[in-house]
Amino acid sequence: MDDAERRVWERLPDGTRAALAGLAPADLRTLLLTVARDRAAAVRPVDLVRRWRTDRFTRPAAADPRVLSQVEARLWQLLPAEFTGVDLSPVAPLGTCSAVAPVSQNRIVTTLRATEVLSDPTNALAVEAAVRRREQPTDGAVHLAACHRVLRAQDFGPGSSAHFRLFTLVSSARDGGSGRTEARLLTLHLAYWRAVLATLLPRSAGARVRLTVLDSPVVAERIADTVRPALGPSGPLLVDEPERRRGRGYYVDAALRITAGRDADEVELGDGGFTDWTARMTSDGKERCLTSCLATERLTTLTPTP
Repeated sequence: MDDAERRVWERLPDGTRAALAGLAPADLRTLLLTVARDRAAAVRPVDLVRRWRTDRFTRPAAADPRVLSQVEARLWQLLPAEFTGVDLSPVAPLGTCSAVAPVSQNRIVTTLRATEVLSDPTNALAVEAAVRRREQPTDGAVHLAACHRVLRAQDFGPGSSAHFRLFTLVSSARDGGSGRTEARLLTLHLAYWRAVLATLLPRSAGARVRLTVLDSPVVAERIADTVRPALGPSGPLLVDEPERRRGRGYYVDAALRITAGRDADEVELGDGGFTDWTARMTSDGKERCLTSCLATERLTTLTPTP
């Protein structure tokens, strides 16, 4: 318990926490909705204007929606036929991120109705992939794509927005042995992102897809003898990044980063990697899941104006 939590509980009568913990979910929801209703009743129109101006959760995005929609439309046009588009709900079940990944619920905006505001489309798509994989034969595969505005509770610093749009891919299929499934999924994702960068960014942008193997010799072999030959030398560079440390413990087998620019001017556009999420949600340890995403608003800052 941190200092803020301790301070709040100390102000409440003894036994409050145990009493709340013992409430049935429906009763707890009723209590919280009552509190929210009472607080909303005290809000004045002038309060709305003040919050709108100062609350980082409510400020509009800085991106021009006309440019953004054109860029995102191009991403959909370039998407391979294997992928199915999904229009996600603004909310997901409570614990969609923290139940499968080392992510604190404090970084997520939780609602009063056992849901959370979507903070990462990859997690939501992984749940949908797990549902669809349960309805398939074991040798099937699911490839999903979504473009969604996400909201995150952590403070990213001055000038950064709490919400932004991500174009996301999630693929799930059962292990075929010797890293063949991982190679197939990687090739599909990497080929798409390289096509996106080659189509939307000038060569001078210095776009790169950076690949890190995470303690998996078999996947390393398949990247060398299968993935790289399948992708070929043309297009944005595919470079190894063995020194990467961020994401270890979150991703397994291999991770990727999408960047543009060089040295101090480098901008991270996207991220991804293999996870065990669909394996855990389907209770099948052989299920493989690859996620990857790109921040479309960052991409528009580098895309020539149409």
